[in-house]
Amino acid sequence: MPEDIINKILLLLQDGKHIPTELVQYLQNGTNIHFDNYEGKRLPYICVRSKGVEHTFIETNSGTGNNILQVIDMTGGYATACFGADHDIAKQICSHFLQNIRYLTDEVGDIGRADLLNYLFGDGGLWVDRFPRDEYHVSGRNSGSEGLELCLRLIIENQFDLYNLKIKAGREKRKRILCFEGAWHGWTGGILVLLNRRYYKIGIPTIGNSGDFLFEFLPFGNIEALQNYFKNYCQEIAGVIVEPILGDGGIIIPPDGYLRQLSELCRQHNVILAADEVLTYAKTGHFFAMTDEQGAIPTDITVIGKSLGLGLISTSLVIAKRELTVRASGAVTTSDLRPLTCSVIKNGIDYIRQYNLLELSIAKGLKLRHDVKAKIIDKYPHVFSEVRGKGILNGLALTEQASYHIPKLRTQLIENGIYVEFMAGAGKSAYATSYGFPVMRISPPLIITSDDIDEVIRRMDRGIQCFINQ
Repeated sequence: MPEDIINKILLLLQDGKHIPTELVQYLQNGTNIHFDNYEGKRLPYICVRSKGVEHTFIETNSGTGNNILQVIDMTGGYATACFGADHDIAKQICSHFLQNIRYLTDEVGDIGRADLLNYLFGDGGLWVDRFPRDEYHVSGRNSGSEGLELCLRLIIENQFDLYNLKIKAGREKRKRILCFEGAWHGWTGGILVLLNRRYYKIGIPTIGNSGDFLFEFLPFGNIEALQNYFKNYCQEIAGVIVEPILGDGGIIIPPDGYLRQLSELCRQHNVILAADEVLTYAKTGHFFAMTDEQGAIPTDITVIGKSLGLGLISTSLVIAKRELTVRASGAVTTSDLRPLTCSVIKNGIDYIRQYNLLELSIAKGLKLRHDVKAKIIDKYPHVFSEVRGKGILNGLALTEQASYHIPKLRTQLIENGIYVEFMAGAGKSAYATSYGFPVMRISPPLIITSDDIDEVIRRMDRGIQCFINQ
């Protein structure tokens, strides 16, 4: 039985023995059945054990189980696993839910769903000051991409009279939806229009092909370009979709006041503002990155995800003004805040608060950026040009020279015990804004310790040395 094979592998690891070739081949055969998104260039490793921020990898290129790597994870599983692996709270959540397994859809209320939403948005709720319950309603989705699909639907359907199914009076000219260069909102079919990346769009029919809406892109963080756009088109804009920190675009943080000014411009001109906080949720020292020294920055729609599911499940929440909705049954989904999802979200948020993980992530991020600057960037200026970030969400910008050798650099980092991922960067801007080259994203679980960070720096140093000496 497969379970016996898995147990056999774990026992061999526990005893410090290598994994026989036939067991490695069993794992590789299963891996090969998995859809390959990387054109045959998937990393040659199989994870066989995880604990906290550490993974045990078997390297499969050799065909044997002799090359076993212990790596510190600085990706958080696409930035989802905020408590790392095999955490006690994850076990408690699953155990608690098993005592009362339910499966209801959204057609009727559910005790767990009601409890979660009251905890967050009810009287005295955690987020009620930002999202008053009489002004906002909430929907759940399977992923951040699905959350952005609903977000876009809410903006578009706001232009229509949902009973007569025709354009609302006074909204006839609002055909523009403003996005930002280098943003990443997912690439499911309905939201490809939100990306200014030809590679992901060419040859694929999208909602924008109908000509009903015009999707336009501005350089992120450029206040002058933003002001000029609203000056010229304020009566034609239906909505704006923004990442508060440009994620895949290179961990780009906007100038102070930029997001608040964007919010104010949208308010003044009756434009829907949607914040894509799928990546930034619970990573910047706050639950929401749409926050500044004045407090919450108002939005009409906010989409959160990734860390929301703790790495246990994939989920997202769409928090929107109540007047933003879709035609009857037009947004029904099987995954809308199912009982297990609600249990994971509520208990995860409660644990973050109980142990002050957001506040602690500020100090951890400061230490990480300081040490990276002093011990990596200053030492290897021909590999990395700068480090930028907020809280636990950080990026190391590559130099042009190093950007051509990312696969070799990544392999050496993994072989030396640190698992990282690279972001494409925002590319060249139509407004001559320089976003730089690709970025190594470092977004570890919130539970990472100061000692872990010290070890990461040591391993990163060794990996870069091996990369240089190839």
